[in-house]
Amino acid sequence: MFNIEEELKKLPSKPGVYIMHDKDDKIIYVGKAISLKNRVRQYFRKTNKTKRIQNMVALIDHFEYIVTDNEAEALILECNLIKKNMPKFNVLLKDDKTYPYIKVNIKAEFPDVYITRRILNDGAKYFGPYANAGAAKEMVEFIKSKFKIRQCKSFKYKDRPCLNYHIKKCLAPCMGYISREDYMKQINEIVDVLEGKTEKLTKQITEEMEEASKNMQYEKAAYLRDKKIAIERISEKQKVSNISENDIDVIGLARSDTKVCIEIFFVRKSKMIGREHFFLNDLVDEESKDILSDFIKQYYINRPILPNKIMIREEIEDKELIQDWLTKTAGRKVEIKTPQKGEKLRLVEMAENNALITLENKEKDRNAILTELKETLNLDKLPRKIECYDISNLSGTNMVAGMSVMQDGVIKKNQARRFRIKTVFGQDDPKCMEEVITRRLKHSIENPNGGFGRIPDVIFVDGGITQIRAALEAIKNVKNEYLSKNKEFDTSIFNIPIFGMVKNDKHQTRALMDTNRNELPISRELFNLITAFQDSVHDTAIGYHKKLRDKELTKSALDEVDGIGEVKKRALLKKFGSIKKISEADISEIVEIKGINEDLARKIKEKLQ
Repeated sequence: MFNIEEELKKLPSKPGVYIMHDKDDKIIYVGKAISLKNRVRQYFRKTNKTKRIQNMVALIDHFEYIVTDNEAEALILECNLIKKNMPKFNVLLKDDKTYPYIKVNIKAEFPDVYITRRILNDGAKYFGPYANAGAAKEMVEFIKSKFKIRQCKSFKYKDRPCLNYHIKKCLAPCMGYISREDYMKQINEIVDVLEGKTEKLTKQITEEMEEASKNMQYEKAAYLRDKKIAIERISEKQKVSNISENDIDVIGLARSDTKVCIEIFFVRKSKMIGREHFFLNDLVDEESKDILSDFIKQYYINRPILPNKIMIREEIEDKELIQDWLTKTAGRKVEIKTPQKGEKLRLVEMAENNALITLENKEKDRNAILTELKETLNLDKLPRKIECYDISNLSGTNMVAGMSVMQDGVIKKNQARRFRIKTVFGQDDPKCMEEVITRRLKHSIENPNGGFGRIPDVIFVDGGITQIRAALEAIKNVKNEYLSKNKEFDTSIFNIPIFGMVKNDKHQTRALMDTNRNELPISRELFNLITAFQDSVHDTAIGYHKKLRDKELTKSALDEVDGIGEVKKRALLKKFGSIKKISEADISEIVEIKGINEDLARKIKEKLQ
């Protein structure tokens, strides 16, 4: 039995990482500390904590910690553990995407230019990151249309040139029609374009163009003229300001009542080459400096190329530590700056303004989708709260149900609920649905301030007309029950529209069905939202069913072995992952568990087999 108060007394006053677990041994939070003793104890004392941390502490069943030599090691370990385990109460960036870069392999005999997402230490030049893959593609297409470099993926000498040579898109280095020295002049020009050094290049092209015109080489002059115009246009398109420093990431933060949005601008060689935004939930009462600190740590861990400077609005607490870490990773100095005036401050303000606009657009999109849903379902009011239900069982055993909630167009995972069927025996999904919705409605009537919240505006059921009728029967029965107790009971709360989510042969949402068995046509946006909603409730129900099934199997197997208690059982499952893998393990592997000798290991094997 893990005694939190006793374990707090054992904490060392050393730097390290602490890991919080819930009763199911799932990691729910990871943090770092200069002093583990001081930091971890703060969570269990009566101090001013944010709502998120209060909710986290309420779920802590036990914790563990890893001591490190210094705070820098703790920082790296914290970032890696968060990335690996994705604890629900840490600030999480869930779209772990890799950004595209433009690669110029200058070490090759005749280099080419292409898009890559892998950064190698191969001596090539990389330009980016481009948050928008389309922008990177557009740049590469521009380069290949204005510079006559090779288009082929693998270079080799040939006995005849390809079509690109004949349509004047390549100078055929594969045939020896151009020397490497002349070819590299083009590559150097391309590098200048990508680095933003276009003034010198356009001046040089102008001189060549005028020379060609004097010599009556009009075709060459026209080609140079088009190249110059294109370079000037791409240069103007890229420019963001007259900021003099290179390789900067600018981070802006904005808030709404429910979300935080972070916008990041990528500025390279005084040019804006891309931007990206992230939405973070359940952080509205967190301080901006804490959100920025967590964001920077997560965003830049394992980034192949780091900027020279990161610009933010507020000073963060562990700035020096993060700077040192990023500097060591990059092999050069990386700074975190909080500009107070001038062009740099205006750039941060621009990022913040864009973050705010992105948030506002998100709200508009959400209202638009709710309005569309109202019209599609022919409702009297906006469906602010929708609940969805799904039944899961295997041949009538371990019958369970899942409930998922969509609030204002957003699926709220923390409001999902699970039900174990109590009154239905045998496989009867409609009766299960009737029981679950009956129980759910009674929860809100008898305990309005309870965990289920208010009664929904709309109910979706996973299935067709049979499940719809089961839900309607549940509503009718609850209504009659409370009317029989109180003739003045307000029955308007039971005016809940019911719709079925009909699937195709691949178990994907095909349409919504009303109580008259009409299938309602839905747009692509609504289809995507409803499919995500259906997947959410399906995962809740299936996950609960699997958990009960595994628990039943675990109980019937390990609990019957004399000498195996909760501690050893948990250790066995943590090490091997399942009953099946324990039964397949060698005796020598099982005895590695603390408290298990060879005799007990043999008993375990015999029982499981």
